[in-house]
Amino acid sequence: MTDEQPTPDGVLRLINGYWATGVVGAAACHSLFTHLEDGAGTAAELAERAGIAPRGAQTLLDGLVGVGLVELSEGRYRNTPEASRYLVDGKPTSLSGFARLKLKHMGGLAALPDVVRAGGPVRNATTEVADNPHWEEIVPAIAAQSVPAAGIAAEVLGLADAGAVAILDVGGGSGVYSANWLAANPAARSTQLDWEPINVIARRLLAERGLADRFTTVAGDFHTTDFGTAEYDIALYSHIAHQESPEDNIAVFSRLREALKPGGALVVCDYVVDDDRGGPALPLIFAAEMLLKSARGGTWRRSDYHDWLVKAGFTTVSFHSAPPATLVIAR
Repeated sequence: MTDEQPTPDGVLRLINGYWATGVVGAAACHSLFTHLEDGAGTAAELAERAGIAPRGAQTLLDGLVGVGLVELSEGRYRNTPEASRYLVDGKPTSLSGFARLKLKHMGGLAALPDVVRAGGPVRNATTEVADNPHWEEIVPAIAAQSVPAAGIAAEVLGLADAGAVAILDVGGGSGVYSANWLAANPAARSTQLDWEPINVIARRLLAERGLADRFTTVAGDFHTTDFGTAEYDIALYSHIAHQESPEDNIAVFSRLREALKPGGALVVCDYVVDDDRGGPALPLIFAAEMLLKSARGGTWRRSDYHDWLVKAGFTTVSFHSAPPATLVIAR
């Protein structure tokens, strides 16, 4: 009796992973998950509602079943619970915009062999400037990723019962943390520091949520803009550390420590890997994105964050799961 040999199925799925990106992105472009949620359950019904060819609708449905986002039962299709929560347009947690955005990024991976050889980007990055028009697309597209983490952080901090706290959100992007935290605590106020074209997007979101009267913005670069001294109860640094060097992160953490009132808390949210770099999976894979786009960034270990925060003057550091990210809370 011979040992059972592995099949190539898993390897082929990975080699052809761009098929999944294409299927999910195309389905999001045509709002297929939204139409499924609204009751369309066959290729013909989806084709009519989405204004696409029946053959195209069937092809996307086949692909979505294949990647596990759509289920087929008694001849009708429906979203899985995962797709229902994260890919239906209009839901606060919807990542459909991000799925559409990733279609445009697929070609960039062709440069990865050269980037690996060089140890960093092989061409000058042009996205990280204040007046890049791509912010209007990318900032809202990635906002939903922070909704679960914002809720977990609010629970850990006891934010709902914290009273009239002052919040500083550094590089706050869409303003989604401020929107969720101000909704949870009617006495809280939040200040976002970011480039002005991005602050415009955040002010729009807070206005749509009826929270604009407790939300202010400061236009500037967080590397150089003064955070103040002992002004805030909570500071937030979400999905920024991965693009910064260890030295830059320590410098920002030190300035944030000074900006906090005694007993204040710094919340860091990012893709964090285990100390032995054995997991979690998505943060490990995300390291390739940083190699492509960041000269000195990376997916940093828990021990890195702990060491940086202690050097910055914090005395207690705790880690909280917020899949696929990790919350790091320091006081």
